Amino acid sequence: MRRLAFAIFLSLVACLTIGTMPCDAGSTQPELDAFMRPDGIPFPTDSPYNRDIAMLGKMLFFDPRLSASQSVSCASCHNQSFGWATPVRSISSELQVQNQRHPPPVTNLAWVTPLFWDGRSTTLEEQASGPILNPNEMGSNFDLIIERLSKVSQYREWFTRLFPEHKLSKASIETALATFQRTIVTGLTDFDRWVDGDETAVSAAAKRGFDLFQGRAGCVNCHNTWLFTNNSLNDIGLTSEDLGQGALPDRGPAYNYRFKTPSLRNVTLRAPFMHNGSLPDLESVLRHYARGGAPDLDREVDINPFDLSAQEMQDLLAFLETLTDHNPTVQPPILPPN
Repeated sequence: MRRLAFAIFLSLVACLTIGTMPCDAGSTQPELDAFMRPDGIPFPTDSPYNRDIAMLGKMLFFDPRLSASQSVSCASCHNQSFGWATPVRSISSELQVQNQRHPPPVTNLAWVTPLFWDGRSTTLEEQASGPILNPNEMGSNFDLIIERLSKVSQYREWFTRLFPEHKLSKASIETALATFQRTIVTGLTDFDRWVDGDETAVSAAAKRGFDLFQGRAGCVNCHNTWLFTNNSLNDIGLTSEDLGQGALPDRGPAYNYRFKTPSLRNVTLRAPFMHNGSLPDLESVLRHYARGGAPDLDREVDINPFDLSAQEMQDLLAFLETLTDHNPTVQPPILPPN
């Protein structure tokens, strides 16, 4: 009954967005239970779910008026067709240059902390400002945004009604964006149907891949729970000049090259992969992990090599395919005119 209620809630959210041991096939259920989806979306007590605020946040998410040049929006780098990421690195709206990092997906963020590839933010409200203020992304500021949106009668009315205390302000914009982002939840997958007891939902190859995922390959050490991430930051042996978490002012060399472990849900939609988009497809990713990272690195990393046959590669790929949902394409909102 609770799962049905959550499915109904997700359908309402869809309406909003439209406007470690191996086991054999007969012994997977205990391991599957650890990947069972939750019954609802967690919202902060001081910022509970409000449909109208989420709808307002959706409009802001798609509105290029939040960028300095009025040419890009949050959705420009977080496109639902690509698993709420993009197939290129993020591009500065002003400089038209590529950044070091590939946009991470913004799905299931209600359960995710810390945020960003380097884990520099702890809340979605704080995260919402990051790309807006970053001169290499949207390059804007809230004085400019508030001035622009104040000239739009519908925005002015909605913010006054929904945020009578703050009205149109940095805080209310962040709250609206964060509320919408918490509703971006990946839908039911074939894997979820298997977890729920449908043995025919996934293929024999996918089941073998899941056993390998949990066993010898060790993927589950970082990609666990229903999110398929433990929310940790790790050095996975990439060749990169980007220091990741180690570049943060309160960190140091011990944190160099550590990046956030992303969720694997809808991973098949999100090529290229890694924080810098350096690996073109999932086969390349699996080979990278199987060899224990890039060759000739002069540092210890957080992954261990493992043997991977051609058949096992196909089994792991078959399993990862089962993590892609079957949601309808999300349509952008109709934005209010100036």
